[in-house]
Amino acid sequence: MNAVEAQVTLVRATPEPDEAVAIAAKLCYSDDPDSVLQQDGTQSEKFVQKLVSLGHMSTIEHVSFTFLITGVSRAMTHQLVRHRLASYSQRSQRYVAQDSFNYIVPPQLQGKTVRLDGRTIDAVEYFEQTMVLIAERYAGLNNALGRKGESSNEDARYVLPNACETSILVTMNARELLHFFEERLCQRAQWEIRSVAEKMLALIQDVCPAVFKGAGPKCIRAGGCREGKLSCGKYQEIKKRYCKLLT
Repeated sequence: MNAVEAQVTLVRATPEPDEAVAIAAKLCYSDDPDSVLQQDGTQSEKFVQKLVSLGHMSTIEHVSFTFLITGVSRAMTHQLVRHRLASYSQRSQRYVAQDSFNYIVPPQLQGKTVRLDGRTIDAVEYFEQTMVLIAERYAGLNNALGRKGESSNEDARYVLPNACETSILVTMNARELLHFFEERLCQRAQWEIRSVAEKMLALIQDVCPAVFKGAGPKCIRAGGCREGKLSCGKYQEIKKRYCKLLT
């Protein structure tokens, strides 16, 4: 058992994504379908940038990206799968035993303490001790159920924590990814999914620059935060951080 951190790999991407979007867009206005199949890469990038700036987003749905995300918690993937216009394949806790599961430690626990029986315990240490205890209880319950693989795993897993590490394969089209970034790069998003979103964006900025040049939290597109009293109050700082995407 170990504490782990998120890793994101870009597994697949639509080849020549700018050209694919340009083909889709120009087909809508062409009386000769074959004529739109050959697109110049440089011209396509400029054309797609214009489409995105005008809000013509349906054609970018023809471009998709597949990511392998590992070292993340079940708490994080429960948030991720709420983005419904995507395809997911996740490591099963029925088919894979979890006796020695890895786990994710919330960074806010650093420097905190827990009071227990008159003693002061480091919060990270206390958290890790809890993970070990849960793993022991899981193993005991699995043994009590006869250690029969999926038929015992599926019930023993009820004691597993949200911190339990998992792996998930995610495929999203470009339009849904832009929406994902707007929601999950926001400072009000939970820290773990925000970190994953940052890694995903970094991987595809150079692969499809025309579409993702302006990607970022929703306040960037809106020109300011719309959360009212719930605002993080850091709009200017965030704008500066993403300014390279807007130039």
